[in-house]
Amino acid sequence: MTKIERPDLTQVSTEILRYIEQLESELTLYRKEPPLQTRPEIEEQALPPEPPSTMNLVTISRQGMIKRTPRHLYPRQHRAGMGIFDLDIPEADAPSMIFTADESQDLLLITDWGRAYRFPLNSLVESPVRARGQSLNEAISIPSDEKPKVILPACDEGYLAILSSKGYVRVLRHNYISDNMQPGTSVFDVGKYGPVAAGTWTSGGGDLFIVTRKGLGIRFREKLVQNTCGLGIRLEPGDEVVAISEVIEDSGVFLVGSNGRGTIRLMSGFRANKAPGAGGKIAMKTDYLVGAMTVNLDQDIFIISQLSKIIRFPAVEIPPKSGVVEGVSCMSLRADKVSAAA
Repeated sequence: MTKIERPDLTQVSTEILRYIEQLESELTLYRKEPPLQTRPEIEEQALPPEPPSTMNLVTISRQGMIKRTPRHLYPRQHRAGMGIFDLDIPEADAPSMIFTADESQDLLLITDWGRAYRFPLNSLVESPVRARGQSLNEAISIPSDEKPKVILPACDEGYLAILSSKGYVRVLRHNYISDNMQPGTSVFDVGKYGPVAAGTWTSGGGDLFIVTRKGLGIRFREKLVQNTCGLGIRLEPGDEVVAISEVIEDSGVFLVGSNGRGTIRLMSGFRANKAPGAGGKIAMKTDYLVGAMTVNLDQDIFIISQLSKIIRFPAVEIPPKSGVVEGVSCMSLRADKVSAAA
């Protein structure tokens, strides 16, 4: 093919020039990442289905609709696909959280006001992939002016790291939130440190990795967090925290933006701070980060969009990176945005 040189555009109107530059920018991104079907490392045949198990995928909407579905009912696709429809909710609502848990487990819920509740996962009605689910209030009663911010499978060992909207972190032993906990127990001083924003289980011996909406992150030893509560990350004006996760030097963290592009950031290329409380450094180039979680390359990743389309694909299809990147296409979106990942 004959190469065509870029013509002189000095006489072209500003509006047309911006349009041409936008097309050139998108073409550059396309060339950096070949289409999925041309990448030799990913075979085109269908991926094997997951055998039936007791593992469930739980989907929650912003307005409090919740659904549990056996995980094996979600077909495995290659990344960059369109996905399938999941939670059946009105267009004004949107999915806000997804996670996996065994049907025998309890769930731990923490509201934005820092109050904790536990309830069995199997108290929720089992539903097909495309279903309305039920109101969270049918399973557990929480004050109407509080919103669930953390929902995780309950654990009988380890620690729970809670992150506030102001970037403060508190670490609790598992026995503080055991199955005999009084419903509504306060686990975070929101009046002093800000509303609860995220949380994760930890072993207590690793590092904590916090990421923000602008794609900034900080990593530090969990044991450096004060006994009561300490500042984990200093936020820039207009930024907000997105997630907190436990990592070690060999960990990879999956990061995904609202545009459906994601990466697995290797912690070997993200230096730990000597102390918490500093400003973040770039973890991923993105305009709007929506999710982050520590992953293993032998597991599957779930991504759900605002229109409730969900895709499941192997984590190994995402090239791990030790440096800052924009990520690769993980989900194909049309007039839609990614809202959560698990």
